[in-house]
Amino acid sequence: MTAIPTFTGDAHPYSGGDPYADYRTADFPFTHYVNLAGRQLGAGVVAANDEFFAQRENLLVAGRAEFDPEHFGHKGKIMDGWETRRRRGASAEHPWPTDEDHDWALVRLGAPGVVRGIVVDTAHFRGNYPQAVSVEGTSAAGSPAPDELLGADVKWTTLVPRTPVGGHAANGFAVSLEQRFTHLRVNQHPDGGIARLRVYGEVVPDPLWLAALGTFDVVALENGGRVEDASNLFYSPATNTIQPGRSRKMDDGWETRRRRDRGHDWIRYRLVTQSQIRALEIDTAYLKGNSAGWASVSVKDGEDGEWTEILPRTRLQPDTNHRFVLGSPAVGTHARVDIFPDGGISRLRLFGSPTEAGAASLSARYRELS
Repeated sequence: MTAIPTFTGDAHPYSGGDPYADYRTADFPFTHYVNLAGRQLGAGVVAANDEFFAQRENLLVAGRAEFDPEHFGHKGKIMDGWETRRRRGASAEHPWPTDEDHDWALVRLGAPGVVRGIVVDTAHFRGNYPQAVSVEGTSAAGSPAPDELLGADVKWTTLVPRTPVGGHAANGFAVSLEQRFTHLRVNQHPDGGIARLRVYGEVVPDPLWLAALGTFDVVALENGGRVEDASNLFYSPATNTIQPGRSRKMDDGWETRRRRDRGHDWIRYRLVTQSQIRALEIDTAYLKGNSAGWASVSVKDGEDGEWTEILPRTRLQPDTNHRFVLGSPAVGTHARVDIFPDGGISRLRLFGSPTEAGAASLSARYRELS
């Protein structure tokens, strides 16, 4: 396991110029997983005990936190994050908060799953970040209200124990629990501000829900599909191609740099489980002068299986959703889209259903992690 860098203590006061010039961060080994707390997947901050200075919803905003040194409101400095008021003790003789005092926020994951790593980002919170943070998780059925999640009968499991953090830094924590979570409780001790929260992991879908759907997108992130690798990530991540919904702008898809050789670009995916694919879509929405010229799709069954082409190299049109019905179902656990020579696609959809063996494997993993 790669060591996780740690940051503690204050950052220097902001003195002008680029506010990120002295930001402390690192390449964390778990960030290749999907962000389970992404708003595009449906995540939300459903409650917080205090948000006096800055709203809890800022925690899940997709972009990095922004800083405007002149932005003040009636309550003080307006920060792009979640910030609580300063805690005080019980009396003049004891003006300090106790060791147990802390603030909390409840986060509903956009897709339930196994958490592999968490980043608590304190960007721009230089002297007003929490002394320490901790994160707990639970698995709750249905769509519980905040009061239900805070009930005495809900069991919370520690993902990140109480750990000191640094200001104006990306504080990363690896998680090694093989358990499926639906909600997290983020605690800051005793108070302060957090700019962003990222929760990286693997989606674990409910097999009963997928069985009820019958035919569904077997490569979609929300159903448990994932990107394993890609040839080029210059402009945007390959994971965008299996996000929910249609692309809303050009950088909401996958776009590669311009090639000057005779090669081509590709993405390799792992399906939710072994599946029969019956139809597919390749969407180039918002890619108008930079869409892929042609594309092909292949599948293989098992890690050592042979790649079989299910869609031969086919001309793509810019800003268009292309639909293809297969002559016979294609069985596989992995898929690959090849684009020629470069450019991008916004979405790939593979419609099908698990095989009998695939459904059994999905159910067994769900039981194990639940």
